Amino acid sequence: MSAVAALREVDVAEDASRDEVRAFLASQEQKSLLRFLTCGSVDDGKSTLIGRLLYDTKLIFEDQLATLENDSKKHGTTGSDLDFALLVDGLEAEREQGITIDVAYRFFTTPKRKFIVADTPGHEQYTRNMATGASTADLAVVLVDARQGLLTQTRRHSFIASLLGIRHIVLAVNKIDLVGYSEEVFGQIAADYRAFAGDLGFATITPIPISARYGDNVIARSDRMAWYAGPSLLEHLEDIDLGQGSAQKPFRFPIQYVNRPNLDFRGFAGTIASGSISQGDAVVVAKSGKPSRIKRIIGPRGDLTRAVEGQAVTLLLEDEVEASRGNALVAPSARPHVADQFAANLVWFAEQPLLPGRSYILRTETDQSTATITDLKHRVNVNSFAQEAAKSLALNEVGVVNISTQAPIGFDSFVENRATGAFILIDRITNATVAAGMIQHPLRRAENIHWQALDVSKSSRAALKGQEPAVLWFTGLSGSGKSTVANLVEKKLNAEGRHTYVLDGDNVRHGLNRDLGFTDQDRVENIRRVAEVAKLMADAGLLVLVSFISPFTAERRMARELMGEGEFVEIFVDTPFEECARRDPKGLYAKALRGEIKNFTGVDSPYEAPEHADIHLQPFGRSPEDLAIEVEDWLRERGYC
Repeated sequence: MSAVAALREVDVAEDASRDEVRAFLASQEQKSLLRFLTCGSVDDGKSTLIGRLLYDTKLIFEDQLATLENDSKKHGTTGSDLDFALLVDGLEAEREQGITIDVAYRFFTTPKRKFIVADTPGHEQYTRNMATGASTADLAVVLVDARQGLLTQTRRHSFIASLLGIRHIVLAVNKIDLVGYSEEVFGQIAADYRAFAGDLGFATITPIPISARYGDNVIARSDRMAWYAGPSLLEHLEDIDLGQGSAQKPFRFPIQYVNRPNLDFRGFAGTIASGSISQGDAVVVAKSGKPSRIKRIIGPRGDLTRAVEGQAVTLLLEDEVEASRGNALVAPSARPHVADQFAANLVWFAEQPLLPGRSYILRTETDQSTATITDLKHRVNVNSFAQEAAKSLALNEVGVVNISTQAPIGFDSFVENRATGAFILIDRITNATVAAGMIQHPLRRAENIHWQALDVSKSSRAALKGQEPAVLWFTGLSGSGKSTVANLVEKKLNAEGRHTYVLDGDNVRHGLNRDLGFTDQDRVENIRRVAEVAKLMADAGLLVLVSFISPFTAERRMARELMGEGEFVEIFVDTPFEECARRDPKGLYAKALRGEIKNFTGVDSPYEAPEHADIHLQPFGRSPEDLAIEVEDWLRERGYC
């Protein structure tokens, strides 16, 4: 054979190989994708099940298998057998404790379908991670230990799955081998679960008896359970019909980035959350309602005539409409809600309890706003689904709340669109995610309230008084002397002809806040109300002196952000606890230390001292008059008086 002929044979072989690769990729693209998660209580076998699926579908490479064999000897809990849980429990802490902590995602494929599975933790402490895995899943495999039956986490995870829009459940009754492959045990657990989950709105509940360790009914039906006539787990996952997908829902395109490299190009980049779009289609900007049409659709490889849910594209419009990140392009005939008040289901993730009235950061897929939980309507008992009265939510509790945002946001109800109906809450101090929320509907009262334009402004009111409006916020322990100093400062300002008003903690509790107690929740609401009143007084052009313990950093920060730039002056009267207790002007410290008063700041309720107060007063060895002069001098140097 000549060299030329040999080269031709190589080219033919390479072309054939490339054709095979293209054909394989094309076949993979045509397969449907199922996203599912495994959930349930601790040690119900979630990680073992996923490991078994990967192993039995021949998706573990030889080096992974060798590593698994070594890890099973070191960390395994199954004797001489392979511990399949170690395929997904990759963190050292997970292996040491024998539990799942983080969410592990794995991809695998069969001739019928592609799968992305999320292995989520069962421990109550990591419920937030379970919610993360459930947020994008179409189906949940709820594992139950056949020896234990339904546990609290089984119910909690099922309830959260329902809240997060999952409509298909596989009840995997695991470790059936440890109860002698008992049909009676399986039947009782399946009946208990159906009774429990009857009101959760699942479209399908499919019980399957399995042994993840030995593979019974995981890939193929087991000979050990002749009494079971249903599908294996994999058969069910391959064949289940999920119903209508997001591509059939109204068009939603959250804008993630405005791409403007030059004057001739202005594109809106993002990922289509639902629906589809074609060149020439009409769209509107969600928040403003401004209409336009699609001029171009640009994908990663160039222009497209049509794009659908899940595709990352850049859209060019025929008109120069104002839109930016946080807004969305939507279908004109099915526009989302735009409101600043709505009801939502909330799953609380933080160790510190939810406090209605406290300010958080609310973040949707592309938008964010300062938000306040205005009302905790009720807490949901995950065991009985009873609606229980509550003033706060603790770690992993679920409740229904009303939320008010500082600026209107665009959204759909979560049951209609998971992508545009979900949000998270972020603590403003720690930046930690404290809750996941699912919007139910806008509040009707939000539609009836609109800003009224006024001709007289804050600046004109202040000019009439010849002063700059400000809120002087005195904070410190009870007995620190803050009310005394605030009173002296007002006298000095009043003597100079300034227009002032003092809001004192005790005085306000005789009227505006007389319905509030001294729990953390009531303290938050106490400061929220006073901050709003102070804002109105500053808007009237006054110098407002606020004298409140205001023990929490979050509420003082909320008050600051309500005011205009430079209008909030935080004054920390830093009197030590021992000195305040010695003074004890109202006899409260003595009662609190004897246990006669509960929730007393500094004794059994915390005081979070300011770290960067605008004015830091240290009263030890100084008279209240000296402290008042220090405040007045500070104000005069900065042009407040």
